[in-house]
Amino acid sequence: MLFEIRTYRLLPRSQNEVIKRFGEAYEGRKQFSELSAFFYTEIGALNQIIHIWPYEDLQQRTEIRTKAAADPNWPPHISDFLVDQLSEIFVPFPFTPEFKTGNVGPVFEWRSYIIKPHSVGGIQERWAAAMEEREKISPLLMAMTTELGPLNKFVHIWPYESLEHRRQVREEAANKGIWPPKGGGDELVAQENKIVFAADFSPLQ
Repeated sequence: MLFEIRTYRLLPRSQNEVIKRFGEAYEGRKQFSELSAFFYTEIGALNQIIHIWPYEDLQQRTEIRTKAAADPNWPPHISDFLVDQLSEIFVPFPFTPEFKTGNVGPVFEWRSYIIKPHSVGGIQERWAAAMEEREKISPLLMAMTTELGPLNKFVHIWPYESLEHRRQVREEAANKGIWPPKGGGDELVAQENKIVFAADFSPLQ
């Protein structure tokens, strides 16, 4: 399993129209394959949409995208609103192989780290050891690293009931010494985060 994450930066004040057009076009596109999630940014890097597509492998991705491109309504007609586009291929950590569906948010924190080369194995081990206790406080949605695109990138996504719930969870995890995982830390080069919400047509909310 792999995920293609496509991040589009939009012109200011165009986000609502882009989401509307994307949702309409997606009704036809999903006959070929369905999204894992569709997010838009609320806090952090503004004017972004993020759509996540699951594939078994790169061959399946090529086959599905070829079929979808034959549909006159796909891709959605949003080019006039695009500033730039980024496509990345991610591989999930072994303990998070699929995105959940249904109501798991509605607030999602998207954390993106640049890590030192060859450090992902140690991160996976420490996270796997700490995750059981951390998820007793709140669940992880996804942890994954890049296979194609900007390398040594590590993304993890956390759902919360509200921003206040996020604050409470993070405070409790730190006070109990549950999170972040013990050890490591020197493998981090840079960190970013943003708060995103799901569009109405996203399989997870």
